[in-house]
Amino acid sequence: MRTPQRIVSGLLAATLLVQLSGCGTLFYPERRGQLKGQIDPAIAAMDAIGILFFVIPGLIAFAVDFGTGAIYLPEGRYSVAPERLQDALGSDGRVDHARLRAILQQELARDLPLDDPRLIHHSGNATQLAAFGLRPAA
Repeated sequence: MRTPQRIVSGLLAATLLVQLSGCGTLFYPERRGQLKGQIDPAIAAMDAIGILFFVIPGLIAFAVDFGTGAIYLPEGRYSVAPERLQDALGSDGRVDHARLRAILQQELARDLPLDDPRLIHHSGNATQLAAFGLRPAA
C-alpha cells in the first residue's frame, strides 16, 4: 500500500512543479522588463490552466508573469544598435537620460519612461563594451 501512495505523491509533486514553472518568464526570458503591452494569449492560457488544476500555483504563475512583464507580447522592434547609443554617453562616461530617451524615441518610435520605478537597471563593464566594438568614455 506504500507504493501507490508514493506514485500518487510523486505525480502530484511533479505536476505542481510543472505548474509553478510553466509561465512566460521561463518560456520567453527576453520579454522580462516590459512595463505594458498586449497580453500574450498563449501564456495567459497556460497560466489559467494552472488556476484550473491548482489555484495557488496558477496565481503564482500569473503574479510572476505580470511582475516581470513576460506576459506581454513584444511590440515590433525593441532593440537599438549599441553604436547608436554611444551618443547618449556624456564626457564623463555617464548616461545622459534626456539624450537616451530622445534616441530611443527616434529609433523605436516609442516614448519610454526611463524614470519608472519598475525599470530594471543593468550595469556593464569595459569588457562588455569591447565585445560590441565600443570603447569606454571614462
